[in-house]
Amino acid sequence: MSTIELATHHPIADIKDHLVFSSNGNVTACYKLRLPEVYTLSEKDFEDLHSCWFQALKSLPVGTVVHKQDVYIKKAYSGYNLPNGTFLARATREHFAGRVYMEHTSHLFFTLTKNRQLNNPKYVNPFKKIGEQVPKLLDENLDRFKAAVNDAVSFINNGRQIQVAPMAPEDILDRTHAYFNGFNDGFDCSTELSKSGIQIGKHHFDVLAINNEACFGETVKTSKVNERFTTDDFVFHQGQIDGLGLSLDENHIVNQIIYLDDKQKWRKILDKKVEELHKSANFGSQNKVVLKKIQRILDQINSDDSARVVRGHLNVLYWSSEAERLEHIAAKIKTEFKEMDMVPYYPNSEERKSYFLNSYACFSANFSNTDLYVTDLKHSLCLLLNNTNYRSDKQGILFNDRQHNIPVLKDVWDEQKKRIKARNFAIFAPTGEGKSFLANNILRQYFEMGVRLVIIDLGGSYTKFAQLYPEQYTVLRYEPGKSLGINPFFITKPHDVGAERLEELAVFLFELLASDLKVTKAQSVSLKKILSHYYAENDGAAHSLEHFYHFIRDARETLLQKLGIDPPYFNIPNFLHILSEYVDGGLYSFLFEVREDQSFRIEDKRLIIFELDEVRDNKEILSVMLKLIKTAIQRTIWRNKGEKGIILFDEFAKQLKFPNVLESVEFYYQAIRKQEGAIGIILQSINQLPNNSTSASILENTQVIYSLNNEKGYDELVKRLNLSSHDLNQLKSIRNDLTGERKYTEMFIKIGKESNIFRLEVPPEVFAAYLTDGPASEAIMAIYDKCGDMESAITQFLHAKGVTDPFIKNN
Repeated sequence: MSTIELATHHPIADIKDHLVFSSNGNVTACYKLRLPEVYTLSEKDFEDLHSCWFQALKSLPVGTVVHKQDVYIKKAYSGYNLPNGTFLARATREHFAGRVYMEHTSHLFFTLTKNRQLNNPKYVNPFKKIGEQVPKLLDENLDRFKAAVNDAVSFINNGRQIQVAPMAPEDILDRTHAYFNGFNDGFDCSTELSKSGIQIGKHHFDVLAINNEACFGETVKTSKVNERFTTDDFVFHQGQIDGLGLSLDENHIVNQIIYLDDKQKWRKILDKKVEELHKSANFGSQNKVVLKKIQRILDQINSDDSARVVRGHLNVLYWSSEAERLEHIAAKIKTEFKEMDMVPYYPNSEERKSYFLNSYACFSANFSNTDLYVTDLKHSLCLLLNNTNYRSDKQGILFNDRQHNIPVLKDVWDEQKKRIKARNFAIFAPTGEGKSFLANNILRQYFEMGVRLVIIDLGGSYTKFAQLYPEQYTVLRYEPGKSLGINPFFITKPHDVGAERLEELAVFLFELLASDLKVTKAQSVSLKKILSHYYAENDGAAHSLEHFYHFIRDARETLLQKLGIDPPYFNIPNFLHILSEYVDGGLYSFLFEVREDQSFRIEDKRLIIFELDEVRDNKEILSVMLKLIKTAIQRTIWRNKGEKGIILFDEFAKQLKFPNVLESVEFYYQAIRKQEGAIGIILQSINQLPNNSTSASILENTQVIYSLNNEKGYDELVKRLNLSSHDLNQLKSIRNDLTGERKYTEMFIKIGKESNIFRLEVPPEVFAAYLTDGPASEAIMAIYDKCGDMESAITQFLHAKGVTDPFIKNN
């Protein structure tokens, strides 16, 4: 048994920026990779990535070693970056804390060696130092090597699917330490290499490899069918060796090592090898198989002028804290290789040790011919892993990834406008698929981040979550004989009566007058003069619509003359006559009756919900409610251009039946550009949105799309939103699980040009807060009516039911 101590056998002699000068004389340029998220790539995307890799690497100098290393480590999700300042945020953080997932890091290494022929003996001691003069001997080639690598890296970065960035010296040292420390956390240990195996600290290691032509099947492609999501209706693709990546679900490293060789040299070698195999083909079926494969490689080289001969090595290094579990992991890896029509090689004791050591980036130039397959570069690049985990943005709305159901933050606001120019959003889902539940989840998180909300609702879907914030919300709904609970005229101090407030009140009053004639500039100026005079003359009074009405009625004989207003510009008798319905016991006077709590103002509330369900058939009341909505938007979302705000139209198709709603919404879409705000609409189907220029304008300014499962299909959604074929495949792959251990719904989210399938899994507390109907919702509301505190009501309900399962609507 041999033992390696990093303190006495450190492989690095020096580091300059991202260049490593290793103790054996090699120079390695080290980079980290940012790969596309898993499930985001189509068949064409995989082909484009393959082409990008080929164009980037084909011109590297002869003797360059390219090593792509993907490390997958099981981790427990900590949730340290999740918000925890509210009841539901804390519940979410606790729910996901400790959940196991695969952490993936990907690196790319380019190595220049003194041995340009790369003709190594079978076993090389990688720790043998060959003198400090080696880096100087390489100086004449180093500049050329660095320039070629820079060109390759720049080409990959220009492709935009993959981003390559230099590693920092401390990251290189940390990665080296982690590798030879066997990825043991919390303590240092030595690497013990013996005939029976490799053990580092608590971890036992083993390896399987693709190291000769006989390991390959008939063909290798850039991608293959993902059987998990593919149906008779559509085909979903994954990378050729993706089964060895995230989905393996074991601690492991995938090493793809490519030696860039001299084409002419290897053409001669392969010609000779074919001749030898022809002579011995009758002596064994294996010889015939190898002959066929080498002949195919040679034909490819001879027919394709751009072909680049390479030698390659692919291995999967895996480990476990239980030695007996290694066989189980090996079986899983062999199964994945079998599905690719490949047969991995299991190295013996000495080879196993060699494969482990040579899979360290600075030593990957040490493999011998017997450990390498020969092929062309295009063939070898089909074996790259080109995707990674879902990535969390620095801030955003919490969803779950499709791989491990762990939280993912997606920045659907995009303050820097890197992905989208307009942050307006739309949610599409048939009845019963959970669109209001999804909207609750999005809006609740926005609200807890300080965003103001104005929700126009027909179904009472948001009241329960709002009641968790008792001082910050108001629900404005029509109840016969009751005030709407809002006083547009209220001010706290004279300073409140500025130009903006006067404009708002003038617009509100003109709309309340319901004049069919267009308001002239003279009429608008006249009313604003009267309003300004009203506040000046009644400082400290209880301002209200009724008080303003009485003020004009009492001063009607002298008011216009006093303010220098010609009577044609303001018709006082008409004004008093029409508004009489809203004051002094008029038919709708109860709507604006001043409550004892005169301090109420829309501006004080960060969450305003208008429930229009009860008034959808009452044209007069609906008209007043729509005017109040406009006032609320002006006083909250429009009021402060630096403050974020969202306007949501739930059950938007039903609201389109209201007069002029579509035009009003289009106006909001235009005006929101000048504000720090967004507009959301919720539809059962995109066909509910009229196919006209107004709707086209709305859709054009909607750049965040959410779609839940739709059994009727997605053809119209694809057509009207210009979605890609892969977008459609993603939509068709949506699967919900409401019976398993982890219950979730899946949704398609497209942010600008980026799209993927996300999951929504929530803890019981959050599920209870979003429930809008059913026995569980009624039980929670009954407790709330008694205790007056929604957090306590939810907690008591869950405690009484012993609920740990978020799918509680059956209780």
